[in-house]
Amino acid sequence: MSEENKNKKGKLLINDKDIVAPGDVLARGFEYLPSYGTYRKGEEIISKIVGMVKVKNSHMIRVIPLSGAYIPQEGDGVIGRIEEVNISSWVVDINSPYAAFLGIADAVDEFVDLSKTDITEYFDVEDVIYAKVSNVTKRKDIKLTMKERMCRKLEGGNIVRITPAKVPRLIGKGGSMIELIKKKTGTHIIVGQNGLVWLKGGDPALAARAVEMVDKYSHVDGLTDKINEMLEKFGGENEEGSA
Repeated sequence: MSEENKNKKGKLLINDKDIVAPGDVLARGFEYLPSYGTYRKGEEIISKIVGMVKVKNSHMIRVIPLSGAYIPQEGDGVIGRIEEVNISSWVVDINSPYAAFLGIADAVDEFVDLSKTDITEYFDVEDVIYAKVSNVTKRKDIKLTMKERMCRKLEGGNIVRITPAKVPRLIGKGGSMIELIKKKTGTHIIVGQNGLVWLKGGDPALAARAVEMVDKYSHVDGLTDKINEMLEKFGGENEEGSA
């Protein structure tokens, strides 16, 4: 890349939440970075799919697919990433066309004097959390809470993304599928209703392979047996995994 191209001022050609189609040029310039649903061609960032644009930190561009997108419902447990910190709340990316909000009163039990406290002491940008959807308005304003069982900051680990509609298949009847994967890989696994799956410890690569296999072959009969065979072939049995 020439020095002239590096220093050339780029241009954002769309707005946050615009609907775009495959081939649409979203931005020009190397200060913009492609993310999920986009790719770079020369100076241009181009959409791969039909979806809604999300511009993160003014330079990271991704497209959330409209087909099969996660639509939040009250009571859902979701995995989210903090993308913005306000005075008394956080904006959370929950893999949805709609932004989610976590207020300080729904995040911690103690009284917080906002005149003296920087709330990044609790959660900062890029932190990953497991939270519950506490309210969804008619305008699709999404409110989260951390004051329920299992809700917490998720330290370390990896995130695997699956189709939200296939989450019930991954969990399985009575939790059978996800418990099988945990047992055979020794991996701690938390599944969000929004299609994000958190993996840590044990054999996370094998666990991710199993999760992705469920996502790809969710329509296949006898899938649990096929997953078990794959895990037996490439792994074994490890009793350490738990949520």
